[in-house]
Amino acid sequence: MNTPLVVDLDGTLLRSDLLLETGLAFVRHRPLKALRLFKWLVKGKAALKANLARAVDIDVTVLPYDPAVLDLVNSARNSGRKVVLATASHISLAERIAEHLGIFDQVLASDEKVNLSSHRKRDLLVENFGVKGFDYVGNSSDDLSVWEVARDAYVVNPERGVERRAQAIGNVKRVMLSNVAGVKDWRKALRLHQWMKNILIFVPLLAAHQLGNYLLIWQGVLAFLFFGLCASSVYLLNDLLDLADDRHHGTKRFRPFASGRLSISSGIMVFPVLLIGAFAGAALFLPWAFVATLVAYYILTFAYSLWLKRQMAVDVIALAALYTLRIIAGAAAFGLELTFWILAFSMFMFLSLALVKRYAELGEARRKGLTQKTRGRGYYPGDLEMISSLGASSGYLAVMVLALYIHDQATTSLYAHPQIIWLACPLLLFWVTRVWMLTHRGQMHDDPVVFAIRDRVSLMVGALFCLVFWAAA
Repeated sequence: MNTPLVVDLDGTLLRSDLLLETGLAFVRHRPLKALRLFKWLVKGKAALKANLARAVDIDVTVLPYDPAVLDLVNSARNSGRKVVLATASHISLAERIAEHLGIFDQVLASDEKVNLSSHRKRDLLVENFGVKGFDYVGNSSDDLSVWEVARDAYVVNPERGVERRAQAIGNVKRVMLSNVAGVKDWRKALRLHQWMKNILIFVPLLAAHQLGNYLLIWQGVLAFLFFGLCASSVYLLNDLLDLADDRHHGTKRFRPFASGRLSISSGIMVFPVLLIGAFAGAALFLPWAFVATLVAYYILTFAYSLWLKRQMAVDVIALAALYTLRIIAGAAAFGLELTFWILAFSMFMFLSLALVKRYAELGEARRKGLTQKTRGRGYYPGDLEMISSLGASSGYLAVMVLALYIHDQATTSLYAHPQIIWLACPLLLFWVTRVWMLTHRGQMHDDPVVFAIRDRVSLMVGALFCLVFWAAA
């Protein structure tokens, strides 16, 4: 008789953890009831898992399954072996996964009273198959006690120190390293390229003609760093809360947490560290006005992640405000006053770019023939024409604000030849029109700000724009 193959779920067959998945889904959809998690946990881990399984709906069809483990299971099935899914996750979720995959003969899992992990799983497997009567596929320290009574051990993407301890048992048949996270994954998760947006912090310094003040430049560098740490913390939290939506998206499903390249637990540990570092550094080295602006940025971003991003119109206004907050943060860091013109220009310009993002997403949905509301957003593909109208209008209003700025009395005192700034208006009109035309043609695949940083024509326009202001000064 062929020896059964028993497969663990969390971290083994699945490049994720269903307890964390369901917990994050609960927090995202019911943030005001998040304290219930602690109430359930007091009753034990089994009760917590059972309540979460009932409270949230996880789409098991898009979960990040490990292809190497699936190949191992299919190979065992083809050789006539019985394959068992044995997991500490709740039975309702385990059975849904087994039904979706269609490759398991039996499912053993936790219920409301028993958390089937470590020695409990070991005892149940010995009761069903006997000592050395099964092979076991696992990944964590909880699986060590199971490997001790298994015939052969398969170690999949082991946690730190687990492989060494498993090898000491002496029955490891195969170590499968199919999902080793690297620096590239963390760089992508932290979205370090998005830090380029923080250059907006230096806009007040440029507007005040203080680029020669090296003390202020140093303060700007610190503000750039701390704002970046805060932003990366937000990006991590946003990705953790958006796992379900990202996995249904054409490109976002490849993000490190959605794809399972990075563990959810690592993200939960890293994002508060970055946040504490950002606020501690800002409080130590920069004015309190900057810290207050950073707090406002974080609160607005957190609200955006939980709720605002799914509200029509509110989402793009919030995005425009987040960009503008970078400029406000710069003014706070430098101790400079912001003008009406900078704030008005920023809100109109970044509202236009936020609408570019929505248009690009909806355009992709329309090309796929979709008509229903886009997942996680408040728009339909049929809204494209209205969004393009609003977005282009907002961009042109920013140009009008720039034109009015030229005639402001304060402007004439800052520039020797303020009339030269008129040359910046056609440059900006060209750039706004080009961005919207490219978006309309389906050629905008990035965040428009990131696109501008990478696009050669945009960089040339930006250089000419700066040259105009230099000549006017």
